[in-house]
Amino acid sequence: MDQVLPIALISVLLGTAIALIFFKNYFLQRKSEIGSIAKPEIHPDPLRKPPKPTHQSKKSHSHASSDKDHNRKHHPLDLNTLKGHGDSVTGLCFSYDGRNLATACADGVVRVFKLDDASSKSFKFLRINVPAGGHPVGVAFSDDASSVVLASHTLSGSSLYMWGEEKVKDSNDSKQQPKLPLPEIKWEHHKIHEKKVVLTLVGTASTYGNGDGSTIVASCSEGTDIKIWHGKTGKVLGNVDTNQLKNTMATISPNGRFIAAAAFTADVKVWEIVYSKDGSVKEVPKVMQLKGHRSAVTWLCFTPDSEQIITASKDGSIRIWNINVRYHLDEDPKTLKVFPIPLHDSNGGTLHYDRLSLSPDGRILAATHGSMLQWLCVETGKVLDTADKAHDGDITWIAWAPKPIPTGDGQTSILATASVDKKVKLWAAPQLRSA
Repeated sequence: MDQVLPIALISVLLGTAIALIFFKNYFLQRKSEIGSIAKPEIHPDPLRKPPKPTHQSKKSHSHASSDKDHNRKHHPLDLNTLKGHGDSVTGLCFSYDGRNLATACADGVVRVFKLDDASSKSFKFLRINVPAGGHPVGVAFSDDASSVVLASHTLSGSSLYMWGEEKVKDSNDSKQQPKLPLPEIKWEHHKIHEKKVVLTLVGTASTYGNGDGSTIVASCSEGTDIKIWHGKTGKVLGNVDTNQLKNTMATISPNGRFIAAAAFTADVKVWEIVYSKDGSVKEVPKVMQLKGHRSAVTWLCFTPDSEQIITASKDGSIRIWNINVRYHLDEDPKTLKVFPIPLHDSNGGTLHYDRLSLSPDGRILAATHGSMLQWLCVETGKVLDTADKAHDGDITWIAWAPKPIPTGDGQTSILATASVDKKVKLWAAPQLRSA
């Protein structure tokens, strides 16, 4: 009897515990169901798709940001990129028909690209190796697309080379295709500016006055001298001296009449190339001086008609000058327009342009500052478009193609830019806004 009571007591306690556990689970489940009905947004329908994990959303955002960065780097006017250069591209030049683009590269190679279509995925090019030890600093075409003049610098000084191709002789065997000869050096000159580096090398056809239409080339040294060369023969046609401590750049007017130079001071000196009746150069006298800027002129270019000059200065302004004056009667060139340079640093200070190039129709001015590229309306001075980071490094040279180039189904005015980032880019001209 004494053993039965404890067993019965234990049985009752166990039964009570089991009952309590059962009712507790029941009420908890009921409460959960009530909560689910009252606040469905907390516990969504299990048939619905669960929201994406938080880490996936961040990944998606990162990808979108990457796409945004990519789109920002790709400018709408950016048509194409000429790759394959092994080092900084130091200069470029279009042939007179605009279908060939020569580039000078610090890897010791001159490349002549064939631009049959500016939007093509690949371009054929001719490779010209510079003599060993030379550092290419500038390139210009001579009388045709198969003749290239190169400025190269070594420790002993600067040299000029002209590569040309021999004409292919007709073969009697019509089945045999003639091999295209590689360009060979036709003339060369060494230590042309003592030990000074050539800063700019430009060429144009001598069509003014008694000029015979042959190419003349100007090499501007980092010193104070500028030399004029005959493109085909390499003969020295003339020398000028800026006498302004050091040069910045020099260029020739499109008709081969004038040479203008930007140097250490705020003034720009202009010389006239006077041709003899036989087409040779008679003399190169100084005829004008552009005075008006308050600080050094960084770059200049001629208008297509050779009657005006556009200058950019460290004083933060662009000036357009009329040089079609009777200078032999002491008539001075006149300032036609003055525009502020629309560039400022973080402190609000005005920046200057490094390089300028004017479109063949004379309506759009391309300008650079570091790796930035801008297009300006010559008529108003207003900015037409800007590529804040046109290249991944400083732009070293810019040039417009003299004629429109095929791009797919049409033709487009093209600007080429070279950079230290080992690339050459082709840009379409922006649309001019109506007044």
